Amino acid sequence: MSIKEEFKVKGGELLSFIKALIKEGNVRRIVVKDDKNKKYIDIPVTVGVAGVVLAPFLAAIAAVAVFTTTLTVEVIRDKD
Repeated sequence: MSIKEEFKVKGGELLSFIKALIKEGNVRRIVVKDDKNKKYIDIPVTVGVAGVVLAPFLAAIAAVAVFTTTLTVEVIRDKD
């Protein structure tokens, strides 16, 4: 089972917010969308993901954050 949550995040806070989510460890997927529900990034997060694997995603997140003011971050977590 999984739980879906949505958070509104300002562009400048996006990168640190996503890094914190990844460190939590119970996150399966992170989707970043704008106010019009357009998906910018869809990151599958698995247990033991190395920083090297996430580096391209984090660079893309930083680029998106520069051009937007508020984004919706959809988080899918494991229920336990």
